[in-house]
Amino acid sequence: MMTAIIIEDEQLATRELDSILRRIAPDITVTMCLESVQESIEWLEKHAVDLIFSDIHLGDGQSFEIFKRVKTEVPVIFITAYDEYALRAFKNQGIDYILKPFDEEEIRQALEKVRRWFGETTGKKVRSEAFSWQGRFLVQLGAKIVSVTADQIAYFMADGKYLFLYTHDGAKYVVDHTIGGIEGRLDPRHFFRINRKFIIHYKAIKEMIRYSNNRIKIILSPLPADGIEAIVSGERIREFKEWLNQ
Repeated sequence: MMTAIIIEDEQLATRELDSILRRIAPDITVTMCLESVQESIEWLEKHAVDLIFSDIHLGDGQSFEIFKRVKTEVPVIFITAYDEYALRAFKNQGIDYILKPFDEEEIRQALEKVRRWFGETTGKKVRSEAFSWQGRFLVQLGAKIVSVTADQIAYFMADGKYLFLYTHDGAKYVVDHTIGGIEGRLDPRHFFRINRKFIIHYKAIKEMIRYSNNRIKIILSPLPADGIEAIVSGERIREFKEWLNQ
């Protein structure tokens, strides 16, 4: 059995997450639902827990402040409406980063990652530094199914209801995931989500150009189909630069 807490100031989101966990993870018991930074700090200073689900924007600040004030080594699944905090999330015990509105499959995938982190076969906790990011992805090419390794991937691009994977050699495949669901599976040292449409590998960056409103336009290699531009959103500029400088 595993204990978990939910840090979320939207009661509807809390109820939905709790309902999903009851359906798909009967081995996880939600012991507390907290709504603020201060309340969470006070609770975590007195109690132990195995897993944390946390929104980022709370009524009295960002949840990152909780993990600055309270030292914890347990994995955190961040669930938020904002896409610009992924790098900070993974630096704050983040094991997955899910965008609202979330669905059952995204929670299921995040929990699979948590169980690998804890080590299902031995029952012993695995050091977070030893966590293994997904190394291969099954993709579709017509009637065929192909396995693509992470080091072959140039970027992921969401287009309508489809998510496409482009390889460095120019191949394009359909991936049976959402961009939010795939983000948490990728090694954040190599991949970065620049906006709601693109997750890019640093080796796919051919050129960077200053764009309007202090944004950055990325010339990707290979180029996306239909002339779609890859623009780093204004909210992600600072973290994007930090990612490139790591």
